[in-house]
Amino acid sequence: MAKKKYDLICVGGGIMSATLSVLLKILKPDCSILILERLDDVAKESSGAWNNAGTGHSALCELNYTPEDENGKIDIKKAIDICQQFEISKQFWSYLVDQKLIEDPSSFITSVPHHSWVEGSENVNYLENRYNAMREHFMFDSIEFTRDIEKMKEWFPLMMKNRDEREVMAASRIERGTEVNYGTLTKHLYNILETQFDTKVQLRKEVEDIDPNMKEMDWCVKVKDLETSEVRHCEAEHVFIGAGGGSLLLLEKVEIPQKDGYGGFPVSGEWLVCKNEEIINQHYAKVYSKAGIGDPPMSVPHLDTRVVDGKRELLFGPFAGFSTKFLKEGSNSDLFKSIKATNFHSMWGVFWHNLPLTKYLIQQVSMSFKDRMDALRVFVKDAKDEDWEIVTAGQRVQTIKKDDYEGGKLEFGTEIVSSECGRITCLLGASPGASTSVKIMMNIIENAFPKSLTSKEGQKILSKMIPSWGKLVDMTSFNRNLQYSKTSLKL
Repeated sequence: MAKKKYDLICVGGGIMSATLSVLLKILKPDCSILILERLDDVAKESSGAWNNAGTGHSALCELNYTPEDENGKIDIKKAIDICQQFEISKQFWSYLVDQKLIEDPSSFITSVPHHSWVEGSENVNYLENRYNAMREHFMFDSIEFTRDIEKMKEWFPLMMKNRDEREVMAASRIERGTEVNYGTLTKHLYNILETQFDTKVQLRKEVEDIDPNMKEMDWCVKVKDLETSEVRHCEAEHVFIGAGGGSLLLLEKVEIPQKDGYGGFPVSGEWLVCKNEEIINQHYAKVYSKAGIGDPPMSVPHLDTRVVDGKRELLFGPFAGFSTKFLKEGSNSDLFKSIKATNFHSMWGVFWHNLPLTKYLIQQVSMSFKDRMDALRVFVKDAKDEDWEIVTAGQRVQTIKKDDYEGGKLEFGTEIVSSECGRITCLLGASPGASTSVKIMMNIIENAFPKSLTSKEGQKILSKMIPSWGKLVDMTSFNRNLQYSKTSLKL
């Protein structure tokens, strides 16, 4: 923090600040950036490997991205959008590997097939309809579908043990799925910033307030050193708030009208993690199923192969919990401090119109270890208690925004709140955030630093860094970019 004024100050040491900073430094090397993190290391909250699903969210297996209408028609528009966004992330990561900025892509990304699996005639019919809709689009034309238990035994043998042949079930599969350790990726990005651009994250620095400097048309950021209690003030033309669940509390202190009506609903999570190496080695797949009737998208159960710090793991979940904290390392008063006159109507509207969510959370919180194991046994029939343990996952804050009809609306995606001129931007929400981080951060750069993209040099760099950016994606370009990332990332 040698300087007092910066082009950009990033709040939060997660994957979003890291991605934004690396993108901007490559496009505009002389841009001065200050990154502030309140903990003693980066990627310790939502970006950490145990704090997210680790899935390269590309709509290959996530059934909530392909809803079915009352006439049985499957809408794949959101799936197409999510898939495009993840491919953009892969292109950028491939560029970093090709430029030798990241040496070993296997340290953060691994090829793991993505599957959807359902039980019951109605769900089987839905999955087949989804398969028929998706295979017609070039992004998903490699999808496979089966009702055959023998075929499913090839795909995920652990789940097919001790199955009754009369069980009605079906599955789909796309081979090119990925498993991503976003914590390791985040550390790679910060290493690039430090070694290539002399931009080191300032740890144990908490941003207490952000005020406009009307004289300079900048932002004044109040920063407290948590080691010494010293308070400093830094100025910046642009501020990015990417502090995970903590973003909302900081946004509420920023004097922009766009923040009005936003609130947050905290949800904690837990995984069942396998301790038995023999069982872990019997499953190499990500298998997503459907959420229960009335359950939120965040509750979609999945049995996942994970690779954490080079070690293969097997997780099942997530199981939701409730905490009034907005971060794992947050305060129990976070939820109460977030309720303001400007968002009370939104918060109440969401509560009143989402009573099933409240019921779901109460049921989840009251689940015993036996209840969780019984949920696992829907996937793994002979799962034994002694082979599994509970591990606490990350803390999520689901975004609440004002709605003219219901007062407030619960958003399950990622929300960008920005001032009109793009001088200050705040990122709210959760999944599929990390997977689509490059697309989200590029949108912020387009708004806040447009000249870095429109200049002749910027265009030249962008064409190499993200070949498909700003272009119409057709079958030829999609397959070309798919092959590029497959080769560079060794998938």
